[in-house]
Amino acid sequence: MDVILKPITQTLEENYMPYAMSVIVSRAIPEIDGFKPSHRKLLYTMYKMGLLTGGRTKSANIVGQTMRLNPHGDSAIYETMVRLTRGYDALLHPFVDSKGNFGKHFSRDMAYAASRYTEAKLDGFCSEIFADIDKNVVDFVDNYDSTTKEPELLPVTFPNILVSPNQGIAVGMASNICSFNLSEICATTVELIKNKDHDLLLTLSAPDFTTGGEIIYEPDQMRSIYENGVGSFKIRGKYVYDKKNNCVVVKEIPYTTTVEAIIDKIAELVKDGKVKEISDIRDETDFSGMKIAIDLKRGVDPEKLMQKLFKTTTLEDSFPCNFNVLIEGAPKVLGVRSLIFEWLKFRHGCLKRGISFDIKKKKDRLHLLEGLGKILLDIDKAISIIRGTEDDGEVVPNLMIGFGIDEIQAEFVADIKLRNLNKNYILSKLSETETLKKEISELEAVVDNPRKIDKIIIKQLENISKKYGKPRKTTLLYKGDVVEYTETEEIDDYQVSVFVTKEGYLKKITPQSLRMSGEQKLKEGDSISSVYETSNACDLIVFTDKGQAYKTKVYEFEDTKASALGEFLPQKLSFDKDENVVFAFPIKEYRGSVLAFFENGKCARIDLSAYETKSNRKKLINAYSLSSPLVAMFYIREETEFVCYASNNRALIISTASISPKTTKSTAGVNVMTLKKGKTHLARVVLYQDGLFEDPSHYRTKNIPAAGCFLRKEDAEKNQITLF
Repeated sequence: MDVILKPITQTLEENYMPYAMSVIVSRAIPEIDGFKPSHRKLLYTMYKMGLLTGGRTKSANIVGQTMRLNPHGDSAIYETMVRLTRGYDALLHPFVDSKGNFGKHFSRDMAYAASRYTEAKLDGFCSEIFADIDKNVVDFVDNYDSTTKEPELLPVTFPNILVSPNQGIAVGMASNICSFNLSEICATTVELIKNKDHDLLLTLSAPDFTTGGEIIYEPDQMRSIYENGVGSFKIRGKYVYDKKNNCVVVKEIPYTTTVEAIIDKIAELVKDGKVKEISDIRDETDFSGMKIAIDLKRGVDPEKLMQKLFKTTTLEDSFPCNFNVLIEGAPKVLGVRSLIFEWLKFRHGCLKRGISFDIKKKKDRLHLLEGLGKILLDIDKAISIIRGTEDDGEVVPNLMIGFGIDEIQAEFVADIKLRNLNKNYILSKLSETETLKKEISELEAVVDNPRKIDKIIIKQLENISKKYGKPRKTTLLYKGDVVEYTETEEIDDYQVSVFVTKEGYLKKITPQSLRMSGEQKLKEGDSISSVYETSNACDLIVFTDKGQAYKTKVYEFEDTKASALGEFLPQKLSFDKDENVVFAFPIKEYRGSVLAFFENGKCARIDLSAYETKSNRKKLINAYSLSSPLVAMFYIREETEFVCYASNNRALIISTASISPKTTKSTAGVNVMTLKKGKTHLARVVLYQDGLFEDPSHYRTKNIPAAGCFLRKEDAEKNQITLF
């Protein structure tokens, strides 16, 4: 047998491309009405079955009828219906009113019952997706075997594309659209009709999900998603602490996960010894709703535990947004604003077609009545023509000739019963004429006026919001209020010595290594500025000459030896360009004060709590005042004394007790040393130690600010004042 060889490009073009296009256009990507073809075929079948106003029927019956439009297996069709039901709880506004077990969106293992056991009908909400569908408002096409017709789109009266969540994976592209609150979407659409530049965040705060939870809200991040249609945001579950039973109860979880996935992950962490605070975990979901119970061991802080679980399990998860929608058969990634405008364009078309349909019907009715009006002029003649016509088929032509009317009007007259061929009957019918003319005139004024159509849309949206609107289920948690878990508890905490040099190098050395070490190795020209005995789990605050502070952990630095240079802080902490270290110190508890001395003779005492942050911010701006050049910076836990040296050889001993602490980091401070403006400045500040002066009282003062005293000869030699 001969083998026919084809280039791979030809095979791709002839076989793969049609398949890819079919998946994109006819299966996976939703259209502007918010539905995929499978959803649309199912709902329209139920509509034609009379399930919008009638009672429920077996799901198996619906699945069988849907096969006339959707040539797939019954299981695929039933799965599609399950997702649209009230019982499954995946949609904020379900389209199918269900009875029986349809499983739950938030459960992986809670299976739905077979279609022969469940019943369904269209929810009353569906009246908004089939509005005026019988008025030629949308195009109809042949089904797969051309035996019946189906709508290309459904004439939804609200932007369902943003109300019903949709996810699909096609070939080479995907779509993932989150759900929004119906009332907020309606309000936003109304505002965009009035002002196309409306700020979306004013009326559309964030997505909304059936499973509730909390969105970690960042306005700029959400605005970017709204404008571009791509991005992601974080959502976490909600919990309450049952103090009586020492138990955490989770009742809301992210839309993207399941109860079983969360429990399995927590169980794995407990088994691996990574979470030691939990004694038991149970799925207590029942008819009242979802519930995960987590029993805690004695003495466990529930908030810290939940912070850890948020970080290590899907109790906090990301929702990736990809608003990919088919617009007139072509996939496009659009933001919320663009999607609403596309829907408005579609809705305008639906309303214009519906109004045109009504105009035609009314004109047809008026045309018949105008023919009937001509009969009124001589009823006896009409009766005579009908009576005198021997052949039934000649009645209409004879009436046309006798009264100068067309065939349609003549058919209408011929169909009038004999008993109705009287003046009163005809006059009662003709009384509709003026009303019809007025209605036609009004409808024609609307169909050609986009602003009037906008008013109709606004009124419909307001009615929908009022009738079907629900409060938000998903609340907002601002990013700045989120306390994130840090692995401090998992870090080995041990004593270390921290050395900081003037050039900005840091060494962390263990006591054992320090005992065995020789001389400290330093970069040429560098020297050690400060040494601290601290622990590995402490915070480290580094101040720079740009008025900023960087926060990190001591354990972020590798243990080293005296023979090493250490780690360069500007590089380690990603300083800004030309930014240098001026002071650094470790801190375990945010108690005490930071003292900043400036050339203008002022000292700012800042309470250390001002540098404590709930979030793990690495960089703090405006860490101290830049109104005057910084001379020295210190950290104190208790009241002490400092010696201030002026550039004119004066010295002053001050007590920190006379300086009030401030909680504002950028405070300019208070005057401690009186200086001659433009002639002298504060040059150096050191911690006072006994023996520094022969007579310390000579340099002390009861009140500040003070000018200090000139250094005595014996004190000048000790203090090496010649350095100034």
